[in-house]
Amino acid sequence: MNITVSDLDEMRKLAGSDLGTSEWITVSQERINGFADATGDHQWIHTDPERAEQGPFGGPIAHGYLTLSLFIPLFTELLDVEGVTTKVNYGLNKVRFPAPVPAGSRIRLVARLAAVDDVPGGAQITVDGTIEIEGGAKPACVLQSVTRFYE
Repeated sequence: MNITVSDLDEMRKLAGSDLGTSEWITVSQERINGFADATGDHQWIHTDPERAEQGPFGGPIAHGYLTLSLFIPLFTELLDVEGVTTKVNYGLNKVRFPAPVPAGSRIRLVARLAAVDDVPGGAQITVDGTIEIEGGAKPACVLQSVTRFYE
């Protein structure tokens, strides 16, 4: 599902609306290793599958911040705002990682446009997001993201 709005006025009308659910994406061991290389976080629970099998999660898991970083590509499947010149990640109000993401798992985003507020030159949106693990009892990540759109 993808919602496309032509401008900020149209986006303002979506405040309080569910944005839907993204497609599933796979969090492969290769993606985890690439994130480890990019961030310098090579902790064995992420990058050493043999050792991780003996660890607390029974196998390698994705970094929490890798899971969080996947919010952006998942979110762009749900909402496209046209008629703006710039889109800026402004920050996060809340982030929690209730469950680890095992290597090879699939995740998706369920999102709600909690608020749309005016800022000089544009609008700021607050999105409540839940990143689900396919077949998981708990979500991988629960977050509240803040993004600014400038005209």
